Amino acid sequence: MTVFKRCSNIFVGMTGLALLFMAFARMLMAAEPQFTLTTLTDGIADPWAIAALPNGDVLVTEKAGRLRIIRDGVLQDEAIAGTPEVRVGGQGGLMDLVLAPDFATSQWLYMTIAKPGPDSLTGTTAVMRARFNGTRLTDLEEIIETLAWGEAASHYGTRLTFDNSGHLYLTIADRSAFYLTGRDISQHPAQRLDNHMGKVLRLNMDGSVPDNNPFVGVANALPEIWSYGHRDPQGIAFRPETGEIWEVEHGPLGGDELNLIRPGFNYGWPVVSKGDNYTDVTGFASVRRREGMEEPVFFWLETIAPSNILFYSGKQFPQWRGNALISGLAGEKLVRVMLDGDIVKSVETIVDGLGRIRDVHEGPDGSIYLAINIGIANAPIFRLDPKK
Repeated sequence: MTVFKRCSNIFVGMTGLALLFMAFARMLMAAEPQFTLTTLTDGIADPWAIAALPNGDVLVTEKAGRLRIIRDGVLQDEAIAGTPEVRVGGQGGLMDLVLAPDFATSQWLYMTIAKPGPDSLTGTTAVMRARFNGTRLTDLEEIIETLAWGEAASHYGTRLTFDNSGHLYLTIADRSAFYLTGRDISQHPAQRLDNHMGKVLRLNMDGSVPDNNPFVGVANALPEIWSYGHRDPQGIAFRPETGEIWEVEHGPLGGDELNLIRPGFNYGWPVVSKGDNYTDVTGFASVRRREGMEEPVFFWLETIAPSNILFYSGKQFPQWRGNALISGLAGEKLVRVMLDGDIVKSVETIVDGLGRIRDVHEGPDGSIYLAINIGIANAPIFRLDPKK
């Protein structure tokens, strides 16, 4: 049975007791949920991302490489033609999907894929864009092939967002690199600037590099890099009222992070982490903080495995406007984070028990969509509607 909760996650630090007190107060004053759930479809296989179109249609990526469309409330039988070849396996395949800021006129949409190598034994992340004319993809082109090659089929990261100047931000995870003992973790790929592993990248819409990126002209550094030292960043969002970029990423055992992304900053992985090692032999995350490495704005001791983040700006739920909504896989929940500047005032769970939430997406009309990854062929896409 689906359960809706209003409760706080416990943050360890100076604000922990305050947040715990606020959680208790909210539990005492908890009201009925202010929304209902509508099932748009339960026929998606391994959904990864949602993009609601201006005309009311909804696109959904399936990890196996298909792009599906829900039109007039009905999932169409045929997949959209023209999608790129992808490396399917583990955590990779056809992944994120976002509309260009000028989609209404340009018809550009952007996708992230696990790109297969020529030997099929390795893969990396690439960003593709194509025009969508309502029935198929055309003008398909690759705008970046990242330097994140590896045999692992895990830790791709690979979320996309645009800022209000049309810059495209892309998260790349550490590709499970270097999980061996006896290595100098300061030389982990996520800590080096000569590759894209464990990075947030910033591009122009055509894939070129903005002149004011922090590492443009820096020797032995890739100019696309905006920030580094990330583990598995699976969510990124533009915050309209401040112009900031925020990100959520998986820790190892616990230590999932909410970060304010600043250009050129080092976020520490794997030298520092708020989580713990999976085993005693990995040699990671033994230090909680270090000077010169950015602290998360918030972290979870109990893993929620954050899968995406958005800052709600719609009219359907005015009480949530400006709040961050974060979806969770292992936690199987949708949480709402209320911020005052870059200070977390409270965190509450607003949806719990639906299953692994792979994506949370805001549509043009302010509706909120959830993609559920429950490990079966027929997975649901839900829409949150205001309760009448």
